[in-house]
Amino acid sequence: MTSRDRIHRMFDLALRHFGPQHWWPGETPFEVIVGAILTQNTAWTNVEKAIRNLKQAGMLDAASLRKAPLPVLAAAIRPAGYFNVKARRLKSFLEWFHETCGSSIARLKARPIESLREDLLSVSGIGRETADSILLYALDKPTFVVDAYTARVLRRHALIDESADYDEIKALLEDSQPRDLARFNEFHALFVAVGKYCCTKRIPRCDACPLRSLTPITLEEAAEA
Repeated sequence: MTSRDRIHRMFDLALRHFGPQHWWPGETPFEVIVGAILTQNTAWTNVEKAIRNLKQAGMLDAASLRKAPLPVLAAAIRPAGYFNVKARRLKSFLEWFHETCGSSIARLKARPIESLREDLLSVSGIGRETADSILLYALDKPTFVVDAYTARVLRRHALIDESADYDEIKALLEDSQPRDLARFNEFHALFVAVGKYCCTKRIPRCDACPLRSLTPITLEEAAEA
């Protein structure tokens, strides 16, 4: 079975087991963007608390967040952790958002994906995973999001090695299947489900994994990977 076939099979098996994941949680594209920035280095449950604080304060829109004093914003997003750092990152994004397209999601969506991704990566605090999350989930651009779960699953299935970086993994996944928005959305969420519930960091539960028929290594080897 080729790598392309294995990746296609991964999607089918994970979808059959976990079902549609309905990602990304958020009522508006702007909320998704804020969530993508806040979720860096923290659990999503903490991000939900921070977003709830912003909603209760009537601050969850670009104009309000941009005008909010930095200490006020930091206090509101405190549950997300690294709140001072993340407040500055949000401010950096908001200034770029305002200067680039007048804080218009529609104008942002209208831009070509290649130049838009490059511009996002120029914003302080926006890395590759965050940029791709914004592009895919908020702006409906077909780009694959790579995270630690994705890399771990692919590594344990011998589809990548330890030296593979973000862009190499992204290229592997995008080149192996049609560039389809809905599929990229679902596949990333399914990788998270596999990594969270089965392909765990310390003790992988290979016996319960929907991808177990594709595993080319032993449980002991997986635990060391």
